[in-house]
Amino acid sequence: MENRRVVVTGMGALTPLGNDIVSYWDGLRSGKNGIDFITRFDTSDLKAKLAGELKDFQVKDHLDAKIIRTTDRYEQYALIAANQAVADSGLTGNIAGERLGVYFGSGIGGLETFMEEHTKLLERGTGRVSPHFITKMISNMGAGLIAIQHHAQGPCLDITTACATGTNAIGEALRTIRHDYADAVIAGGVDAAITKLAMAGFVNCMALTDSTDKDAASIPFDKRRNGFVMGEGAGALVLEEYEHAKARGAKIYAELVGYGSTCDAFHVTAPDSEAAASSLAIAQAFKEANYQGDPSEIYINAHGTSTPLNDKTETKAIKNAFGDDAYKLHISSTKSMTGHLLGAAGAIEAIAAVMAVREDLIPPTIGFKEADPECDLDYTFNTALQTKVSLALSSSLGFGGHNACIAFKKI
Repeated sequence: MENRRVVVTGMGALTPLGNDIVSYWDGLRSGKNGIDFITRFDTSDLKAKLAGELKDFQVKDHLDAKIIRTTDRYEQYALIAANQAVADSGLTGNIAGERLGVYFGSGIGGLETFMEEHTKLLERGTGRVSPHFITKMISNMGAGLIAIQHHAQGPCLDITTACATGTNAIGEALRTIRHDYADAVIAGGVDAAITKLAMAGFVNCMALTDSTDKDAASIPFDKRRNGFVMGEGAGALVLEEYEHAKARGAKIYAELVGYGSTCDAFHVTAPDSEAAASSLAIAQAFKEANYQGDPSEIYINAHGTSTPLNDKTETKAIKNAFGDDAYKLHISSTKSMTGHLLGAAGAIEAIAAVMAVREDLIPPTIGFKEADPECDLDYTFNTALQTKVSLALSSSLGFGGHNACIAFKKI
């Protein structure tokens, strides 16, 4: 089957650092911390007090009242990020509906709606449960609403692989365009799970940090790390077949050239300490990229959750995949600034990788103070680095053992 080239022609983002691509990237390169105390609900009975909430953001400024009334927060974020990406791409009116797809995932779906409607059920009875409950809750509806909004009649899939969701969605979209099932795909991920129920669940499975110092909470690869910080938002990329984009004079950010996807098949939450499958996903993406250049011109946006097991295991995975060249790579975890956006993480981190290639800049891993001997690679601590970036990889690891990695190069 034909092996077509795939490029990025549009991007959109809602993140704790900013609510569009420009403000998000400005936050990353300046080392801005988007983590702060939770404002959405009382945290007095929770050990975790911090999160990466969206700031200065009103859904009503982006969507009409009817859509807001019938959708969950996660669906709203998905729609807004996708609308930004499509507008950025100029794709509207330049593609047949049946040749446009949507691969957009959520790790958790409409949890806020689930909580609200369950409370109604208990307090007011079955008759007061919203008729929109199901469509607001199910995790495929973000993708479905994006398809409706943009008349995308091609393949439409909600990919849910926990914290690897966004990366898998982008990777599977690559294959769909590469093998001529679509000419363009709106791809990405979303989650809006900063709720008391989700926070309690993550706290009780010992995943979240209990730090109350926002500058020492999400500190990937630092020896003091003790858990991740929850974030929220969405990231969307318009992926397009190269000749299709070129023919319509589209702006091209970068070329998507590699994808790897594996499973640890080991444990529901803990990564395999041998890092065999996670390193294979990275190696697969790198092999597909067919990169022959200098390792010092490679950037890896690491999953880098700031949990004790993840960061040392991911370090080992990079070493397994690259051997001695691992020490020449530029690496960072932008979760140090955004927290962990769950299903959206891979999507906003793919955008960071694209921008790193486009602007020859490595965003930093902020908050570093204390070295960990088990994390001994170049993580670009505290300050961004201006240097040539010819290839950028973005790696994600999810509960259930899901591993995914994608690769972008200059065009």
